[in-house]
Amino acid sequence: MSEVWRVAAGVAGGLLLLWLALAAFLVMARPRGTALTETLRLLPDLLRLVARLARDGGLPRGVRVRLWLLLGYLALPIDLIPDVIPVLGYADDAIIVAFVLRSVVRRAGPEALAGHWPGTPEGLAVVRRLVGGT
Repeated sequence: MSEVWRVAAGVAGGLLLLWLALAAFLVMARPRGTALTETLRLLPDLLRLVARLARDGGLPRGVRVRLWLLLGYLALPIDLIPDVIPVLGYADDAIIVAFVLRSVVRRAGPEALAGHWPGTPEGLAVVRRLVGGT
């Protein structure tokens, strides 16, 4: 096997392992008693939340930059897990959103999250548990 094929196989294997790790993390990170599909249904509200937070001039600049980068990533057509795969297709997006929102809450406070939340109070409770129990 030529060196190019070995490198390609190594990259493909690494991406597969990363995909499996991200999928396992999403399953483990969801709040107890919440089905995976319920967690994924929050994605539209989470996108609106991220956009609202990114436009909030009262938040620190670093937080807003992080949020704009997240929106840019979410707009890209290339994902670690293709979105056509049912349920798991949005797993990488959900994990990255959770990590960014966790850092936003740590930096800007849980009040920023609650003040911009567009969904139901139950959805906000799930998001709070997802981003670190705030």
